[in-house]
Amino acid sequence: MAKVMFYGTGRRKNAIARVFAMPGEGRIIINNRPLSEYFGRKTLETIVRQPLDLTGTASRFDIMAKVQGGGISGQAGAIKLGIARALIQADPNLRPVLKKAGFLTRDPRMKERRKYGLKKARRAPQYSKR
Repeated sequence: MAKVMFYGTGRRKNAIARVFAMPGEGRIIINNRPLSEYFGRKTLETIVRQPLDLTGTASRFDIMAKVQGGGISGQAGAIKLGIARALIQADPNLRPVLKKAGFLTRDPRMKERRKYGLKKARRAPQYSKR
């Protein structure tokens, strides 16, 4: 008997999250660790839970996510997008609610590349008058 699983991919900065939502009690597991253990900060936990709280499905689904790349903030954003996409697979009627909140839009902001002649993307070397 196969379990019912809903899948969503989320990306943010350099982080990529593969999110599986399955019917359950509301557990969130990230890289085989509980949410509170994986993210030390409450703000990041809140970001991850936003789609579930908005749709009122926090206690209906267990979330299992594999995330790699980027930092913890980017990973939280990637998981959020992945959860939103997985929820739409589970229930297409949630799409307007998630769309209005902006949870289905991939954040296009990336780290700007370094340019030659500069120390960083925009930071010029210190100017010496003499």
